[in-house]
Amino acid sequence: MSDYKRILVTAALPYANGPVHIGHLAGCYLPADIYVRYQRAQKRDVKFVGGSDEHGVPITIRAMKEGITPQQVVDKYHAIIKESMEQMGISFDIYSRTSNKVHHETSQDFFKNLYDKNLFEEKVTEQFYDEKAKTFLADRYITGTCPVCANPNAYGDQCEKCGSSLSPEQLINPRSTLSDAVPVKKETKHWYFPLQHYEAWLKEWIIDGHKEWKNNVYGQCKSWLDNGLQSRAMTRDSSWGIKVPLPDAEGKVLYVWFDAPIGYISATKELTENWADYWCKDDTKLVHFIGKDNIVFHCIIFPAMLKAHGNFVLPDNVPANEFLNIEGDKVSTSRNWAVWVHEYIKDFPGCEDVLRYVLCSNAPETKDNDFTWKGFQDANNSELASIFGNFVNRTFVLMHKLCGGKVPKLYEEMMDDKDRQIIADIKAAKEKVENLIEQYKFRDALFEVIDLSRKGNKYMQEKEPWIVAKSLAENADAQKSIDNCLHICLQLTANLAILINPFLPNTAKKMLGMMKVVDKMLEWQNAGSINLLSVGYSLRAPEILFRKIEDSEITTQIEKLKSGLVKPVQEPTSDKPQVTSDNSQETTEEKAVASNVKPEIVYDDFAKLDLKVGKIVAAEKVEKADKLLKLSVDLGFETRTIVSGIALHFKPEDIVGKQVVIVANLAPRKMRGIESNGMILMAEDAGGKLHFINPEQDINPGAGVS
Repeated sequence: MSDYKRILVTAALPYANGPVHIGHLAGCYLPADIYVRYQRAQKRDVKFVGGSDEHGVPITIRAMKEGITPQQVVDKYHAIIKESMEQMGISFDIYSRTSNKVHHETSQDFFKNLYDKNLFEEKVTEQFYDEKAKTFLADRYITGTCPVCANPNAYGDQCEKCGSSLSPEQLINPRSTLSDAVPVKKETKHWYFPLQHYEAWLKEWIIDGHKEWKNNVYGQCKSWLDNGLQSRAMTRDSSWGIKVPLPDAEGKVLYVWFDAPIGYISATKELTENWADYWCKDDTKLVHFIGKDNIVFHCIIFPAMLKAHGNFVLPDNVPANEFLNIEGDKVSTSRNWAVWVHEYIKDFPGCEDVLRYVLCSNAPETKDNDFTWKGFQDANNSELASIFGNFVNRTFVLMHKLCGGKVPKLYEEMMDDKDRQIIADIKAAKEKVENLIEQYKFRDALFEVIDLSRKGNKYMQEKEPWIVAKSLAENADAQKSIDNCLHICLQLTANLAILINPFLPNTAKKMLGMMKVVDKMLEWQNAGSINLLSVGYSLRAPEILFRKIEDSEITTQIEKLKSGLVKPVQEPTSDKPQVTSDNSQETTEEKAVASNVKPEIVYDDFAKLDLKVGKIVAAEKVEKADKLLKLSVDLGFETRTIVSGIALHFKPEDIVGKQVVIVANLAPRKMRGIESNGMILMAEDAGGKLHFINPEQDINPGAGVS
């Protein structure tokens, strides 16, 4: 915590033009909530603010589609989003909205502060105008044919079919989405914020001052700064938004990315009269949780605005996550390729913590990751239920069966090395988890909690109190041995409740109920102790913490996802007729079998792979696995753990220093309890021997392969 007296945490404001999906949760809301719950457990002064972003083009587009007013749109979706957040346990201190009066006033005052300092540039430019609708058109109000892929329904800022970033000038046959008229250019005046004036300061503040930021954040900021900054318009022509507070600004509103981050300030004003303590005192730690598409706004534009205004603290960290794909394809709300949070809650009542677990354990912290329903089922059944839940359940069942339902005594004189080791593991887990959370490595922190329960299962299995119980008649120390084992297991269970609470709060509450203890036990200072439950204290019967997810439920979800998919219109890339020969009757699959080549793919399939050069810096055998090696691979920007089935072909000491090609964006997979983050590419000769695929000469780790 350094010298900070208080922490202010923000999570990106979602557009109130639709519900939230699991990509939103994984991107910023869940990691922010984990961090905040941990800080509260540390009894630190922390505030968690958020709200709905209710201005901007997406709102008005949704209003047109649904035939309602923009206000009706934001009222509808703000309520849905707020309820989804609450049901998923995202514990905002306030969840506000940018349509509130205090936000309009705060944003206008902020704009006026910069205007009165003569910091804006007034510019008259030509922009697209709809003569039928008599309004200027934002980029998203213009559609046309994409010059890259010929998609006839590309937007003026992006083609959602091929992903290309566009400008309206690049579109072929552009038209207005309001009236279908061909837009014309017309002069309009706007106020620009000169970002280039803050370029030197931003370089010093970020490039020199925040090298600890995540690689994806630091790298994107550096790229923007290296390319040079330019003035950016902070106003728009629209009837929906916050009016520009100037006499000559009729029909002008503040740019949504000017007013949206100010929403953090206005929400804090609503929350507490001491809001200035959290925004204007240097001993405040400000942390923005966002997705990677918001990095430039939170790391460059908003800090420059705060700097220009003066008197505000700057973000200490901006731990942005990458994107979460679904079943191998990127989330697309326009195609309805998404898992909507409010629908998940209806389909899996009482399983909110399961989704929190899956999204955290598979979080896209350093690269895009993939959510699959089968992976969701496996994570619940094989990890939550079979490891964590199983340990807690066995402990309580045996305690009731062998110790009369009460916490047994610990006989220190009878403790052995196994007892002392598991106690050491309990104490070490606290430090491991807190260090990882403080570094925003929530996926690794959660792994440590589950790993502690895994160690608990192993300890109990080695102690076998149910076997020892059979010798009670002839062994005077048998009951003491049983008591020691179950005393330690119960204290471990209490620790698990504390450690899991930031991640799975509903599960922690269930465990408190079973142990008949109050919320105060969840304070972080209690973690690591083996004196949390008093000897002789009666405990309740165990509850099943996690039910098994059935195959039929997963099938239903996959079918639901696919049946709801809205397919984009596929247009031919050429107007020439397709000519085929008689030989074309042979299918792609048949050709593949004949040539020992897998079925044909298109370039986009290959482009999804992120191939990088790495260097093996450490290698060791995986315990009780003849074929597996655990490798540490240097990728330049980070060192990855990769489990590879090459132990029968290579000795660990022979491959240290080898350059390899890896698939860097493969979803993490646990093998023998080790999370593997990538795949080594190998070639197999006719004799079945494996060979490394590596460059002819040394290349810096992290270099791309294409």
